[in-house]
Amino acid sequence: MTILVTGSAGFIGANFVLDWLAINDEPVISLDKLTYAGNLQNLASLDNDERHTFVHGDIGDGELVDRLLKEYRPRAILNFAAESHVDRSIHGPEDFIQTNIVGTFRLLEAVRAYWNSLSEADAAAFRFLHISTDEVYGSLGPNDPAFRETNKYEPNSPYSASKAASDHLVRAYHHTYGLPVLTTNCSNNYGPYHFPEKLIPLVIHNALAGKPLPIYGDGQQIRDWLYVKDHCSAIRRVLEAGQLGETYNVGGWNEKANLDVVHTLCDILDQEKAREDGHSYREQITLVKDRPGHDRRYAMDATRLERELNWKPAETFETGIRKTVRWYLDNQDWVTNVTSDAYREWVGKHYA
Repeated sequence: MTILVTGSAGFIGANFVLDWLAINDEPVISLDKLTYAGNLQNLASLDNDERHTFVHGDIGDGELVDRLLKEYRPRAILNFAAESHVDRSIHGPEDFIQTNIVGTFRLLEAVRAYWNSLSEADAAAFRFLHISTDEVYGSLGPNDPAFRETNKYEPNSPYSASKAASDHLVRAYHHTYGLPVLTTNCSNNYGPYHFPEKLIPLVIHNALAGKPLPIYGDGQQIRDWLYVKDHCSAIRRVLEAGQLGETYNVGGWNEKANLDVVHTLCDILDQEKAREDGHSYREQITLVKDRPGHDRRYAMDATRLERELNWKPAETFETGIRKTVRWYLDNQDWVTNVTSDAYREWVGKHYA
C-alpha cells in the first residue's frame, strides 16, 4: 500500500506528508517540481525514513508520472501541485495556466491509463484527491452566506481561474471516464513551512527584520483562516470516506479581516519577541495600494464535511496563530534559507 503526493515540498503538501507518516506507516512517494515555493528542507526530517521517497519532477511530465505509477502502484494520488499566489498570477499568468490546467490535464491522463490497468478490486479501491481553493467561487458581499459546495464558480484572478479549470477537468474525468475522484476546496491556510510571500509569514518575517508590514488597501478584506494541520486531517478524512465525484469545502470557521490578523500577529510578537526599543510591532504597519481585482471576502461553509464525515477543525484561530508564530520564532534558520539564494543554488547543483 502506497500513496503518491504531488506538490509534496510545498507548504500544504509537506505538512500533509509529515503528518501522514507521523500517524501511520503507509509509504509516500513525493513528487515536486521544486519551483520557488517548493522546499526540500520542509521534508528534511524524512531524509532517512525508508517510508518516504522523493522524486524531483513535474506533474506535466506524462512519461515520468506514468513510470512512477507503474513502479510504485499507489492506491491513491493526492494532487497538491499548483501555482498558488494571486499576486504572481497577476504579473505572470502563464505559469499558472501551464501548471494548474495543462499539468492537471496531463496528470489526469496518466492516472486514467494507470487506473484502467488495475484489477477490478484495485480499481474500485483507487482514489484521486484534488486539492483546490475557495477562490474559485469568487467574492462575497459583507452579508452573503458562506460558500457552499453548490455555489457557482466565479473566479476573479488568473490564479483562481486556473484552479477552477483544474476542478472542472477533475469533475469531467469522473463523469466521462468514471475515474474515482474527490475534490476539496479549502480556505486560507496558515501554519509551519509557509513560504514568506503570503500574509501571515510575510508579516512575521518583516516584523522581526524591522521592515514595513504592507497591507493592501484598507486592510478590511475578510478571509476564513484554516490551520494547515486541520486541513491535513480533513483531507485524510475525505480520502478515507468521501463520496466519489463529490466536492467538500474545508474551512476553519474563522472569518478575520486582514488588518485584524496583522494586529493579532503584532500583539503576539510583542509578547514573544519584543522590539528592543520597547515599541509595538503595530508601528510598522503600512497601508499600500490595493492589488487589481482584489476579492473582498471569502468564507467557507464546511457543514457538509462535519455532517457527512464528522470532521471539525481542532484549532481555533487564537490557538493556531500562536503555534504558528512560535514555529517561525523557533525556525529562523529555515526562514533565512528560503528567503536567500542559497537554497536555489543547492537545488540546481544537486539535480544538475
